[in-house]
Amino acid sequence: MNSFATRFDSHHHDDDQSDAAWGSQAGFGNLGDGSHAFNVPAVPDPTAFLRLHTDDHADPNCRIKIQHGTTTLAFRFQGGVIVAVDSRATAGSYVASGTVKKVIEINPYLLGTMAGGAADCQYWETYLGIQCRLHELRNRERISVAAASKYLSNLVYSYKGMGLSMGTMICGWDKTGPAVFYVDSDGTRLKGDMFSVGSGSTFAYGVLDQGYRWDLTDEEAQELGRRSIYAAGHRDAFSGNTCNLYHVKEDGWKFIGNYDISKMHYEGPGDVPGAPGGGYGYDVRTKGRFSVLETEVVA
Repeated sequence: MNSFATRFDSHHHDDDQSDAAWGSQAGFGNLGDGSHAFNVPAVPDPTAFLRLHTDDHADPNCRIKIQHGTTTLAFRFQGGVIVAVDSRATAGSYVASGTVKKVIEINPYLLGTMAGGAADCQYWETYLGIQCRLHELRNRERISVAAASKYLSNLVYSYKGMGLSMGTMICGWDKTGPAVFYVDSDGTRLKGDMFSVGSGSTFAYGVLDQGYRWDLTDEEAQELGRRSIYAAGHRDAFSGNTCNLYHVKEDGWKFIGNYDISKMHYEGPGDVPGAPGGGYGYDVRTKGRFSVLETEVVA
């Protein structure tokens, strides 16, 4: 057995139990003897081991196919930055959770979104929050959005090829005004006015491209974010449940609300400024307007 695991293992293992039960040959280490111990894979190269077992691009017959699904978006306009995300977490075709918080509150002026591996995004963006606070203490001023995103980009680049899965947007307001940066686990860092990440991003982009302009009012921008996440949640099987909406202004971010996507389809987002009456669904918006769609009931 791996010497590191042996040193921290508080349970004695039978001599006739093969080391294979604790390594890549079995995959049931946590269910065997010593289930409460801290076990390290007994493999010489953990990175190669992870790629062999999870990278279906290199090996279509790999044992574990990690499929991520989500929809996150952010865009800047004259009134700040709108950040909108869904709340569904999937493991392949299995819906693991419908109440995931995909917006990481880094500090009162900075938000990060979560797409890809939930653990990777939560850990590294929380760690980024620590570094942003240390920057404030050292320099006696708030970190800029550009510097925060650059720090995260440099951080994840040092782990490139080690299995990180992360696509995030760092959004905030600093001395230059509202800013949005896209950062992923390959170290890519892009500045822009509008980004959407995840399996449902193509549906969200369709709505964003049609409705986006710089001089949106606050209510119009919030409605555009809601409607974009609704479109993705309605059409993409790996996105859905609810929409969480944030608005970043000069005095910091504000949580606008949580909206049920199924309810928005039939009833709309409720009594909120800028939202039209009725639901977002096609049948709701066309009812009674096209006689050819109306079915005649014959007694």
